[in-house]
Amino acid sequence: MRIPKAAHTAQPWRIHEFTHDFKIEDVWSFRAPGAGPDDFLVMLNALRTAYDNRKDPAPVRFLFAVRWKLGALLGWDAPRAGLGGRVVSLRDRLPHDLAQTATHAAPCTDPFTEVYQLDNEAARELANKTVHDIMHLGWVPSGDGAYELRMAALVKPNGLFGRLYMAAIAPFRYLIVYPALTRQWERAWLDLGRPHRHAVQTAGREAGNADS
Repeated sequence: MRIPKAAHTAQPWRIHEFTHDFKIEDVWSFRAPGAGPDDFLVMLNALRTAYDNRKDPAPVRFLFAVRWKLGALLGWDAPRAGLGGRVVSLRDRLPHDLAQTATHAAPCTDPFTEVYQLDNEAARELANKTVHDIMHLGWVPSGDGAYELRMAALVKPNGLFGRLYMAAIAPFRYLIVYPALTRQWERAWLDLGRPHRHAVQTAGREAGNADS
């Protein structure tokens, strides 16, 4: 579900410290029924597993196939247009404590690169000829005693070309890509995250009973 941008800025995320030159493009929430405050890493692991086994809907596959084909033909995704080429990685801005947290795991979708990962938030980045994009994931109370995942897309378009590109793909993001992503990520929690959490809790209770 798409939510106001203020839902991102109101949280005390570390990402705010070094992304003042990025624009908040989108903020979405993803349900995780039964999740608790310590389940953020469980959710990230569920997303990683779901990505490895995902089956995107046909419209999403078509859109990304067109995008990657155009990128290959026009050089949008060439190394010189990406991280370490056209732009400097966000990792170069990190304070020392955050710089040590990267796990080099992939919590969600490629071709993003991990920036940092904490117990309640993580950031990944992507850069090409059109934009430098930060995907921020955060874990917050949902108001019903559970927790939810929130994703914020922070962008720095590459000049007029980048701004026109972002405007052109906006309808496809809102009507096709994000709704499909919402279904995939919420299903990942139900299929992979919540069962894992239950197994861990059960093992903990059994260990406690054995010690008593």
